[in-house]
Amino acid sequence: MIRLYKFSHFSSACRMMCHRGSSSGGGNFVDGFDFVEEPLKKMSRLEYKDCGFMDEMPTERENEAGHGGHLTGRQHFFRSAKSDAKRVLEVLQQDGPGFNTKAALGELRLRVSGLLVREVLLGILRSTDHSSKSRCAKLGYKFFAWSGSQENYKHTANSYHLMMEIFADCDEFKAMWRLVDEMIEKGFPTTARTFNILICTCGEAGLAKRVVERFIKSKTFNFRPFKHSYNAILHCLIGPKQYKLIEWVYQQMLADGHTPDILTYNVVMCANYRLGKLDKFHRLLDEMGTRGFSPDFHTYNILLHVLGKGDKPLAALNLLNHMKEVGFEPSVLHFTTLMDGLSRAGNIEACRYFFDEMVKNGCVPDVVCYTVIITGYIVAGELDKAKELFDEMILKGQLPNVFTYNSMIRGFCMAGRFSEACSLFKEMEERGCSPNFLVYSTLVSNLRNAGKLTEAHEVIRHMVEQGQYTHLISKVKGKRH
Repeated sequence: MIRLYKFSHFSSACRMMCHRGSSSGGGNFVDGFDFVEEPLKKMSRLEYKDCGFMDEMPTERENEAGHGGHLTGRQHFFRSAKSDAKRVLEVLQQDGPGFNTKAALGELRLRVSGLLVREVLLGILRSTDHSSKSRCAKLGYKFFAWSGSQENYKHTANSYHLMMEIFADCDEFKAMWRLVDEMIEKGFPTTARTFNILICTCGEAGLAKRVVERFIKSKTFNFRPFKHSYNAILHCLIGPKQYKLIEWVYQQMLADGHTPDILTYNVVMCANYRLGKLDKFHRLLDEMGTRGFSPDFHTYNILLHVLGKGDKPLAALNLLNHMKEVGFEPSVLHFTTLMDGLSRAGNIEACRYFFDEMVKNGCVPDVVCYTVIITGYIVAGELDKAKELFDEMILKGQLPNVFTYNSMIRGFCMAGRFSEACSLFKEMEERGCSPNFLVYSTLVSNLRNAGKLTEAHEVIRHMVEQGQYTHLISKVKGKRH
C-alpha cells in the first residue's frame, strides 16, 4: 500500500507539472521524441533470433587470434563465404538474354550455406536503387530459388526475411506476400521481424491495419520474448510511427481480455503523447500505478521528455530526485532526453544546468548528449559557447558525428563565418565522418543566401563526386511536384 501511495502521489504530481510544450524547431534531429522511442525500439533484440548464420560468425577472440596469420576453421569458413558471395554477385551481374545464370552458378561448385546466402542477398539489397529495382528483385529471387534447390542446404527464416526486404525495397509487394505465404506453408513461424518488414512496407501504402489484423489472428506468429503477440505488435509499430494504429491495437488487446504490462503502457503512452492526447497519457500513467506497476527506465525517459519540452525544469529536477529515492539512478540517456526537451522549449540555461548536474553525478556525456546541447546553443545564437563545448568533447575523446558537424556548420553560417564553416566541412571528412545530404544542404543553402555562388557550386561538385547526386535529384524532383 505504501508503494502504491507513493506512485499515486508521484503520478498526480506529474499530471500537474506536465503540459504540452512549445518546440524551438531548430534542432538537427528529426524529432526530439526519438530519444524516447529509440530505446523502446531496442528493448528486445528480435532481429536475428531466427538467424541460423549467427552461429557461423567468428567471435572477436577468434578474429584477434587470426591476426597472427593462423586462421581458425570458423574464420576460414567466414572468409570463404565472403569470397564465394563476391563470385556469385559477379555471375548475377551477367544475367540477361542468352546467358544461363543457373548453369553459371552451378559451375562455381560452391558450398551453399546460410552465410553465403546472407552475403549474396545483402549485396543485392545494398545495390538496389531507383533505376535497378526490377532487375534486383529478379536477380535476388533467381539466386534465392537456385540456392534453395541445392543439396545439403535449406532456407532459414532469415533468408526469407532478406528476400522479403529485397522485394519490399523493389516495390514488389505481391511477390513479397507470396513469399510470406510460402514461408508459413513450409512451417516457419512469423516473427516480430517478419511483422516489422511488412508494417514498414505496407504502412506507406495504407495497408498497415490489414497487416496488423492478419498477425493478430495468426496462429504462427512467434511473439517471444513478449508476454503475448499484442505486445510484439505494439513494439514493432513504434518504429514506423504508427501511433493511431497503436491505439487501435491496444483497444483490441483489452477487448481480447489481455492485461497490459509495463511495456504496453510505455508504448501506448508514447503514442498518446505523440497524438497530443495528454489527458489520456496521464490516465494511463495513473492506471499503471493502480495496477501495481512502478515506472521503469523507459517510463522515466518519457516523463523527462514531457517535462523538458513543457519547460518545467523544477519539476524535472524533482523527478530526477524521486528516481534516486526509489533506487533508480538516472543515466546519460535520461539527462540527454530532458536536455533535448528543454532545448526545444528554448530554455538553454536549464539545459546547461542539467548538463553540469549530469557530470557532477558521474555520468559521462556521450556524442549525442554533446550534440543536443551544442545544437541548443546554436539555435539560441550562442556560437562561442557551442564552439567551446565542441572543442571540449573532442578533448575528452568524444568524436563528433554528422549531426554535431551539421549544427556547428550551420552556426558558423548563421554568424556569417563562412570560411570557418567550409574549414569545418573539410575537417569532418579528414576525421573520417562522411557528410550526408543534410550537411551539404546546410552549407550550400547558406552560401547561396549569402551570394557566395562560386563556393556553393564547389560544394555541389564535391557532393556529386561523393555519390550524393541521387539524393539531390530526388530532392529536386520532390520540389517540382
